[in-house]
Amino acid sequence: MLPSAQLSHAPPLLSDRISQRNFSALARYIHETAGIRMPPSKKTMLEGRLRRRQRAIGAATLDDYCDYLFAEENIEFESEFLINAVTTNKTDFFREAYHFDYLRNVALPGLIERGVTRLRAWSVACSTGAEPYTMAMTIDDAFAGTSGASFTILATDLDTEVLEIARSGIYPAEFADPVPPALRKRYLMTSCDPARQEVRIIPALRRNVAFARLNLMDRNYPVGEPMDVVFCRNVLIYFDRETQLKVVSRIVEKMAPGGLLFLGHSETIVGHDLPIAQIGNTIFQRS
Repeated sequence: MLPSAQLSHAPPLLSDRISQRNFSALARYIHETAGIRMPPSKKTMLEGRLRRRQRAIGAATLDDYCDYLFAEENIEFESEFLINAVTTNKTDFFREAYHFDYLRNVALPGLIERGVTRLRAWSVACSTGAEPYTMAMTIDDAFAGTSGASFTILATDLDTEVLEIARSGIYPAEFADPVPPALRKRYLMTSCDPARQEVRIIPALRRNVAFARLNLMDRNYPVGEPMDVVFCRNVLIYFDRETQLKVVSRIVEKMAPGGLLFLGHSETIVGHDLPIAQIGNTIFQRS
């Protein structure tokens, strides 16, 4: 909390702006900490996202918030809230559905044919959990009837707030609309209270998904054994080319030979010198 002399109980004015000096400092810190680019065109967006945190600590202005953030005794604690505020968490069940069609109809049969029945998958930027739970539905449904087959999914994100939502596995009922009816019936529970209008991922499926905080700017990704399937979608677009190469290189290091990497529809790693080959639209295989 700010010293009492700097507290303000009035709501911050929407006309309150961050100084250019503080915006430059914030942009530099966000890029160094999370890899996210913050060009001048995003200044208004950043101001809007920081106002909730400004109110939470009682800062009179956004520049007062910046003074609080960059104080040596506050920066480590406050950094988590800042990064949570600037991350983008757009997600849906079965988003970019062709990836899940490929996973079900091509990738998983190929892995089973190669003898992979203890499958490990990774959702690199899982947001509120729609992606890893979609992966889990797809894999579980495909593995039905395959003797001895099992899977685990690691779902990671930088934002601690979305990870809490993901762990709960609870979503507004309309959020589940993209889930095919057969899978919805098998993997989603409806709230007993009609007023709540919520669905929840069944416990048996949730047990296959583990959630953890991971910063892609870290030099090492402690994800355990090599991954057979990795979804890293709509993440690289927020990084510059140098950061993209570092992140993808570290991800590929964690993949098993023959493992598959799925990127977002507008992302590419063509031109990067990596032990990976494109086998489909934004789908790559480790050599």
